[in-house]
Order: sequence, then structure tokens, then C-alpha cells
Amino acid sequence: MSDKGKTPKREESSGSSDNGKKIPPQLATLLLEQNPALKQELASMDKDKAAALLANMDVSQMLTGLSLGGKNQKDMASYKFWQTQPVPAFNDGANKQITQGPIKIIDPEKVSKTPDTLIEGFEWCTLDLTNEEELRELYELLNNHYVEDDNAMFRFSYSESFLHWALMSPGWRKEWHVGVRATKSRKLVASIAGVPTELRVRGERIKVTEINFLCIHKKLRSKRLTPVLIKEITRRCYLKGIYQAIYTGGVILPTPVSSCRYYHRALDWLKLYEVGFSPLPHGSTKARMITKNHLPAETLTPGLRPMEVKDIDAVYDLLERYQRRYDLNQAFTREEIEHWLVYKEQPGKEQVVWSYVVEDAQTHKITDFVSFYNLSSTVIDHPKHEAVHAAYLYYYATETAFTDDKKALKDRLQLLINDALICAKKARFDVFNALTSHDNPLFLEQLKFGAGDGQLHFYLYNYRAGPIAGGISEKNLPDESKMGGVGIVML
Repeated sequence: MSDKGKTPKREESSGSSDNGKKIPPQLATLLLEQNPALKQELASMDKDKAAALLANMDVSQMLTGLSLGGKNQKDMASYKFWQTQPVPAFNDGANKQITQGPIKIIDPEKVSKTPDTLIEGFEWCTLDLTNEEELRELYELLNNHYVEDDNAMFRFSYSESFLHWALMSPGWRKEWHVGVRATKSRKLVASIAGVPTELRVRGERIKVTEINFLCIHKKLRSKRLTPVLIKEITRRCYLKGIYQAIYTGGVILPTPVSSCRYYHRALDWLKLYEVGFSPLPHGSTKARMITKNHLPAETLTPGLRPMEVKDIDAVYDLLERYQRRYDLNQAFTREEIEHWLVYKEQPGKEQVVWSYVVEDAQTHKITDFVSFYNLSSTVIDHPKHEAVHAAYLYYYATETAFTDDKKALKDRLQLLINDALICAKKARFDVFNALTSHDNPLFLEQLKFGAGDGQLHFYLYNYRAGPIAGGISEKNLPDESKMGGVGIVML
């Protein structure tokens, strides 16, 4: 189970093969599109040298998402680790139909009751996130050592409120909040966490752990702690009778069930330009870009208002019906709807989620719902700006989806999401991020979202399923014909 890997990416300026085989040129081009870091590195090299290096790479190397520099050894070691785990191999299903279901049947009697021994000087701990001091420790570890972009310009900044929200959902288990401490100093130096959830995979309902926040102190990156952390969270899940998991990563490991692309809608374009997030397109000017990204001052959907506790049942019913349209989706409970979507103001606590409903004036029925959450990124060593405040599109639903009128759905979603952009702008966000998941290809380009340089790959642990559409074409662009696959949002 991997780290999130979804680096705070910047905007971009303007079939199966056997492991170990050399890559045909067409496949190499396609795989490079899935591996922006490698593509960027090759582009900066002498053309002949780059061509020679590419010719000597094999599929397993490229799919691992490795760079040609110092990260090679770590990434290849990681790839070898995954070969020992119950995950699909790259060439699974190449010549046969995939049978959906668990890869390995776990015998609970054979699961170790004790963790593996850590390297000398370090020890396991279980984090108590109800304790403000331990929550703060996790916050500081993540804010100093978690995911950065390839150029070390941005780093995710998870607030304590966000961690409380993300890791203490209904049914959460303290023992799934795993840490590693330095024995002498007691300092928290590594983490991995999981929360319970239920998925529907092509209609098959399975209990899983959603794995997140795999983080290792920068000074310990050479200690090979990642596989050890993954094995420990796996052991703890097995002990509770949960044998499957879902996780995401920015690099390709064995083997994604789906892949989506990040898109970004500028809300404060000038700030994004100043911090190096958004480029100034060739032939354009700053004034033109500010004008291009202008939004109306007020929302346009009649009946749009913030979601309240009284809306939980209506939103639960609407969202559950809407979610079932996707091959991979989260099966919510009413309690989860309340936890994940209803903002309850608390003194001194940062707001994490914004949710809105559309109430019909005559019938008072909730016809639509949209939400986004708050995940900022620290701007590293910038003289003017300390953070980029990012809103991430969360869950949404509309009754229009059940009319079987695709144009009507497209029009309704463009109106609804545009209003979400306006609400995010009012809440002082700088950028609004979304993937090509859900029905997002119906509005991304129309609402002026720009293509990002990041992919997000979805993985199922100990569960085999056929490839699920991620909303992108072979050219890595939003494709309405590739919708209907991914219907889950991973924080």
C-alpha cells in the first residue's frame, strides 16, 4: 500500500507488454505521457543520449515511474517489494480474461500477532489522534516531510482540522494510525494510516482500508522503511478481518486499476503565476490571463445554498443513486455523509469541507449537490507568498443524470460546478483542482480548467479487477466516452 503520491502539481505549459521486454516506440511515447518526471528529464538531455537511454529501458522500469537520476535504486527496490505482494502483475490479463475478486485468501490464524522488528534505534507506536499533542506531531511530520512537487516548489500542508476529518471518520480504528519513533528522542519520524470504508467494484461490494499519509522523515529515506510500514499496516488490517485496501500514487506501480489526470482552474491567476504554478502562455499577457479567468460575483443556480444537517437524508439518497453509475465508487452510510460533507463550525478550527445543495422552490426537494475540500500547499522559499490555497472538487450529484439526456447533464454540471468555482473564489481559494474522474470530462475544458502535469493512479490491494476508465483518452485528454469508471475521491 503506497503513499498518496499526488504531489501538488503545476499546470502544464501550453495495450500490455511483458515485463523485461524492450519498448516499441509507440508504447514508449504513451508511457512517457504517464510519467511526466521521466519525460521532463529526457527532454533536458542531449537527444541522442536520451534516445539511447530510452531504447535500453524495459517496460517494468518505465512503469515503476523512476527517474534516471538518484531515485533509481529506491524505486526499483520498491518495485521488487510489490512483486512479493498480492497485487496484479503488469502482464496479468494480457492473454486471458480477468476474473474479479480477491488475489489471496488470508488465513487469520496465520497472521502474526506482533510487528516486524524495526532497525536499531527506532520503534513502533500507535498514534492517539484524540490527543492534541500527538495530532500536532503528525501535522508537523507531514508538513515538513510529505509530498513535494518534482521541483521542490510546493509541499502539501495538511491542517490539524484536515487530519482529524480525514482520519477519524465513522468506524475509525486507533490501531490503524501507525507511527515510528526514534527510541532515544521519542520524535515521530514516520507514519502510515488507514480508515475503513466500503467500495463497490462493478457492483461487487467489498470492505477495504483506505490507505494514506505514508510519510518518512527526509533523513531516513535511505533506511528502506516504506515496505516495512506497508507490511505493518497490512498486518494490523488483517487482524481486524479486512483483507483488501485502496490507495493512490503519482507513479505507476504494479498495477493501476485506473489512472486519472489532474486539471486546475485558476481563481487568483496572478498569484499562481507569481509562485510558479501557472505559466504565462506564449503570446498572452498577464492582463489577458486575469480577464480570461474572471468569474461572476454571484452564483447562478436558483435555490443553491449551503448544506445543513437537515439535508443529510436527501443528499444520502441522491448521492448513493448517483454513485452507483460508476464502476468504482464509495458506498456511503448516512453517518459518513454527515461526517464527510456537513461543516460544523468549531471555534479555532479551520473549515475543511464546503457543501452546497440546490433546493427546488416549489417542491423543496434537493435536486443537486456539490462539495469541495480545502488542502493548501506551502510555497517553499518564496519571498512574497507562503501558501497556495487549493480547493479540491469532492462529491457531487444531480437528478438530471437520471433523465438519460447527456446534453442536459452536461449543461447542468457546467452550471453547478461553475457555481462551486464562484463559492471557492468567495472563500479566498487561489485554485480549484479536479481529476478526470466522475463526470468531470463534461465540464473541465468548458470551465477553463488547465491540464496539470500530474497523474493519479488508483490501486486495489489483494483484489483483482479489469481496467476501469479514468476519463482520459489515449492522448491523456478528457474524454466523455471514457467516463463512468472512477467515482471515488481519495484525500
